[in-house]
Amino acid sequence: MNVIIDGHNDLPMRLREWHGSAVAGLDRERPPLHTDLPRLRAGGVGGQFWSVYVPSDLSEPAAVTSTLEQIDLVHRMVAAYPDDLAIAYTSADVERAVESGRIASLLGVEGGHCLAGSLGVLRSLARLGIRYVTLTHNHHTGWADSATQDPVHGGLTAEGRAIVREMQRLGVLADLSHVSADTMRDVLDEAAAPVIFSHSGARAVTDHPRNVPDDVLSRLPGNGGVIQLTFVSFFVSAALRDWQHAADAEWERLGLPRHREDWPRVPHPGEEPADVPVSPPHDPGAEPAFRQWLAAHPKPAATVADVIAHVEHAREVAGVDHIGIGGDFDGTFEVPDGLNDVSCYPRLLAGLRDRGWSAPDLEKLACRNILRVLRDAEEHAREPLWPR
Repeated sequence: MNVIIDGHNDLPMRLREWHGSAVAGLDRERPPLHTDLPRLRAGGVGGQFWSVYVPSDLSEPAAVTSTLEQIDLVHRMVAAYPDDLAIAYTSADVERAVESGRIASLLGVEGGHCLAGSLGVLRSLARLGIRYVTLTHNHHTGWADSATQDPVHGGLTAEGRAIVREMQRLGVLADLSHVSADTMRDVLDEAAAPVIFSHSGARAVTDHPRNVPDDVLSRLPGNGGVIQLTFVSFFVSAALRDWQHAADAEWERLGLPRHREDWPRVPHPGEEPADVPVSPPHDPGAEPAFRQWLAAHPKPAATVADVIAHVEHAREVAGVDHIGIGGDFDGTFEVPDGLNDVSCYPRLLAGLRDRGWSAPDLEKLACRNILRVLRDAEEHAREPLWPR
């Protein structure tokens, strides 16, 4: 079985939202979570970038605090399962963890709002072991355009360029998932070290703003970076993307309110996680006015074949040395049939093997390419701040 190093998993967010930030019980299967230790083992996961996501509509001071709380959650999770998980800060740490039979646990910040425009915050997060920062989430920052709002900066501002330079000086990867195409291009113009897309698809296959256009993919060999292909159904299936647009339009026509789960607080000192109010997932089908439309317009299913189409297109445009896997498990409710949780990576690899992929190329996709990017970023760093 190939060892998987996945670029993006939002389990820490779900533990906060649904379980009061408790980390207990991950040594057994925990549906509706996509992720737990038995299924990570079944999926061959040897390394995982845990996203320490916080919502991008939080105020910047609140985002900084919440990010520190999410970093703490990951450290508590790793400490609770020392036989299964090991914190990793470098490529060598990842290799040691895998050799010891544990799952290397790396940290990635999802959204530059968590920096609050401060290089001091960036350096502090680097000292805590953060190895990538996704420059935006679904909202613009003051210095970079997001993919999912109308542009305001035209890409990356001068301040944003300075932030990218500092990230690369520290050995923190610039993650271009969630940013606009112009921001992608501006970062590649600035970057001297490899960049990543921790969880994105190919826009030529599914025309979604969260996906990467071919002119950007074609620049990855010159940069040395990697696109880690995602499993999010809306990003990999054009049929599901179109269904979602129609569903959103019907929701607006009916005048139904936009739903957003509240961002839960962490336990107060002395409070048990079970006593913290949580945010259960919202089911649009529970809205009586929306049920009739849903019955008449069944949701199409994305498939493993849809993901394979993105992987193969990215290989064709960027090359086999510049692709990887970033499932986004527990960051979405919408995953393809056959890729239902973290135990299912072997199905993707088997599908590619059936299409003629060689064992060395599958290993590059699964883990070798992202390990090389980590090493290259470490060698480029002039002031690495990760813990020793």
